[in-house]
Amino acid sequence: MEKLRIVFMGTPDFAVGILDSILKHNYNVVGVITAADKPAGRGQKIKYSAVKEYALQHNLNLLQPTNLKDETFLAELKNLNANLQVVVAFRMLPKLVWEMPKYGTFNLHASLLPEYRGAAPINWAIINGDQKTGVTTFFIDEKIDTGAIILNKEIDINPTENAGSLHDKLMVLGSEAVIETLDLIEQQSTSTLLQSDSQELKTAHKLNKDNCKIDWNKDGLSIYNLIRGLSPYPASWFLLHDQEKELNVKVYKALWTEEIHHFKTGTLISDKTALKVAVQAGFIDLLELQLPGKKKMNAKDILNGTQFSENAIAR
Repeated sequence: MEKLRIVFMGTPDFAVGILDSILKHNYNVVGVITAADKPAGRGQKIKYSAVKEYALQHNLNLLQPTNLKDETFLAELKNLNANLQVVVAFRMLPKLVWEMPKYGTFNLHASLLPEYRGAAPINWAIINGDQKTGVTTFFIDEKIDTGAIILNKEIDINPTENAGSLHDKLMVLGSEAVIETLDLIEQQSTSTLLQSDSQELKTAHKLNKDNCKIDWNKDGLSIYNLIRGLSPYPASWFLLHDQEKELNVKVYKALWTEEIHHFKTGTLISDKTALKVAVQAGFIDLLELQLPGKKKMNAKDILNGTQFSENAIAR
């Protein structure tokens, strides 16, 4: 079999870890495709993707198409003469792109497919209180995350894990899965498994303002799982009503304690060192949060400079 000539496609930090592993295992990466530069933040400064930063540091051949069907891009891609494409956290590819290389195009997805197809599999596994997750490599087809599975690797989810720590573990596990997949393809010994379809499958819906908002009427464990499943990014949030003020508060770290109490759901209880919200059958201790216009702080530091009234309510 001829040596692999790989085009890598990806955008965020998660993809950088995989690309780095491919290079460290001495595979030939003939091109890198990443998102076009875009303005970000208050100053609207042009921001490079994490993959672009890495590609520039390592002098890799870089393409940044805005349109994956553009004839100029397709010609440039073809000229790279790749025989395999590896996709990690990129975007949906048109058929004429994923069909181009001789050995196909495979994707790494941060879940045990067919569970959690979609944009945010790491977050939703924690939000739903799962005890296990993993990574899957599969050959891309016409739909999102539905192609034939090459291999998967499983990992336990620690009950105090947040999305950030699980992301880092899955990046390491994903690197192993991609290298094993490349080895199988190089040895021409891949054996794929078609994915099953079921109404029961959990979905990794795109995160938005609505599904990141804390519903204090839910049970305490569900609220706790939402907070850790969205930390450190994009972060869960709620509206704090205190006298005439309404504050949009982000929560990064919390603790769920079961306890019988008589407080109304959503009541904010504060003393000099602790800040907690009454929920069904217990309390959510707010350990690390961010008030509007402030930086992320622990509750004790916030309480040093901020007082909340007895009537403060989380909604």
